[in-house]
Amino acid sequence: VVIKYGGSAQTSNELKEKFAQDILLMYLVGLRPVVVHGGGPRITDLLNKLNIPTEFVEGQRITTPEVMRIVEMVLCGEINNEIVSLLNSHGAKAIGLNGKDAHFIRAEPKEHAKWGLTGTITSVNADVIHKMIREKFIPVIAPIAAGEGMGHPGYNINADLAAAKIAEAIGANKVIFMTDTAGVLDKNMELLSSLTEVQIEALKADGTIHGGMVPKVDACLDAIDGGVKKAHIIDGRIEHAMLLELFTSEGVGTEITL
Repeated sequence: VVIKYGGSAQTSNELKEKFAQDILLMYLVGLRPVVVHGGGPRITDLLNKLNIPTEFVEGQRITTPEVMRIVEMVLCGEINNEIVSLLNSHGAKAIGLNGKDAHFIRAEPKEHAKWGLTGTITSVNADVIHKMIREKFIPVIAPIAAGEGMGHPGYNINADLAAAKIAEAIGANKVIFMTDTAGVLDKNMELLSSLTEVQIEALKADGTIHGGMVPKVDACLDAIDGGVKKAHIIDGRIEHAMLLELFTSEGVGTEITL
């Protein structure tokens, strides 16, 4: 199971503890969790403090070389270490890594030059993750990818899209996206508890799905098209949301299938 960890679940101390408990429980019952994390709000905070301009298009950050340095500092130097320490303090064996480690995630620039060092993943070396899982470790992955050539600063990857590509590469059964919304909502702000690819395309076309939810549903579709059986968008503000989604018939979020 690949979990994209983000939103309030990543900032509230109480929810952090519940997240760690849930990951450990999933591990103990035989699921093999792989955590992929974002860190957008903390990156934006630091950029603002340093007066470095940052902008978003279609829910994704435009990454200049200056922004890239801060992205890597926050994701790898702060957040990844914090999550690893949190999980290990609960008795897990977590190891932090990013796509530059052994170049296990490679990327290329997004289609337009305007994106700068915001990349699209071209390959994931699943062996790296499988070896860690076999040795009973929980991988905690920061969404930075290696570029081609000596001294390349690497690429900033949208964490949702990174989670989808990693899930696809390792042959995961499920990918779960933790967010600060109940899931995918209809025009009346009611939760849509299950969706198919066709329904999602229609909801995107009529504007029901918009803004930051677009890369999330695109990531779900990416994963499913790549062979992952189910994708889930859940509300990380609910305690034990992951367990409720996985182990109850109703679930708590939106389940997406072919």
